[in-house]
Amino acid sequence: MELKKLTEHIWYMPYEEERDRPNLAYIRGADRSLAVDAGHSAAHTRAFYELLEREGLPLPDITVLTHWHWDHTFGMHAVHGLRLANELTNRHLAEWKEKIERNGPAEFLALHESIRREYSGDQKVTVKTADMTFSGEMKLDLGGVTVRVMQAEAPHTDDSTLVFVREDKTLFIGDASGDDFFTGIRDKQLCGKLYDTIQRIGPEICVEGHWVPVPTEDTLADLMS
Repeated sequence: MELKKLTEHIWYMPYEEERDRPNLAYIRGADRSLAVDAGHSAAHTRAFYELLEREGLPLPDITVLTHWHWDHTFGMHAVHGLRLANELTNRHLAEWKEKIERNGPAEFLALHESIRREYSGDQKVTVKTADMTFSGEMKLDLGGVTVRVMQAEAPHTDDSTLVFVREDKTLFIGDASGDDFFTGIRDKQLCGKLYDTIQRIGPEICVEGHWVPVPTEDTLADLMS
C-alpha cells in the first residue's frame, strides 16, 4: 500500500475491499493538518500513520468523521490529535460503545465477513466517541487551506458529514451516496438532496469512501442513476 498525492494539499491511503477499509485522507495546511476518517481498527490507523511518516508528513492534529460506521470510526482510539464528529454521529458511536462494553463484540462481528477479517486473531474491538462535536456546519482554517465540514441529508445513513477543501476544490463524501447498509435501500429522494448539496458546494473532485477519486460529474450521474 502506498500514500497517493491527490492535489497540492491532499494525500490519501487507498481503500481496500477485502477488509472493507475506506480511503483515509490527509489535508495539510501551513499551521495544522486534518485527516478524514479514523479507520476500521487500530491496525488500519497505524498503517495510515506509517505511510504519513514515511513521506515526512506530521500526524494529523484533527480527524473528522464522515459518518459513524465502524470501518470509518472504530480506529478512533488510535488516532493522534483531536477527534471531530457531528452530534448524531457521536450519539451512534456512544450507543455502540455501550453495547459492546456491556455485551461483548459478538453482534458487531456477526455483521459482515469483512469485519471478522479486520479483527482476526482476537483483536480487541474498542469504540471511542469524539472529543468535539458540531451541528450543521463549521469551518476550519489549517493555514492557507480552508476546510468546510457539513452535515448533509444522504441515502447511506442519517448522520452524513461532507468535508470540502476549498483551495483544492475537493469534496470528501464518505459513503453518503451509497445504499443504506442495514436495509439495502437507496432512497431516491435522499439521492436528490445529496445531488443538490454537492452542486451547491461546487467541487471539481469527489472522493467516496470505497472508490477512487472521480470528477464531480461522475458522482452526480451515479446519484441520478
